[in-house]
Amino acid sequence: MAGEEDRAEGTWDKAKGAVKEAAGKATDNKDLEAEGKIDQAKGGVEKAAGKTKDAAEDVKEGVKDALS
Repeated sequence: MAGEEDRAEGTWDKAKGAVKEAAGKATDNKDLEAEGKIDQAKGGVEKAAGKTKDAAEDVKEGVKDALS
């Protein structure tokens, strides 16, 4: 589907961010912890964009079918 790449990238960024956040907490590195939180937020946005693209593709196909 159209949003598969975005969803995959979002999943990767969320996982990467969780690791960074945990490492930052474990080492008391506030910058790394904050970077992890940012990566997780970015991943959430990417996943949402992927879902939106998929929904738009579904609507497009539905309209196309209805007009056929």
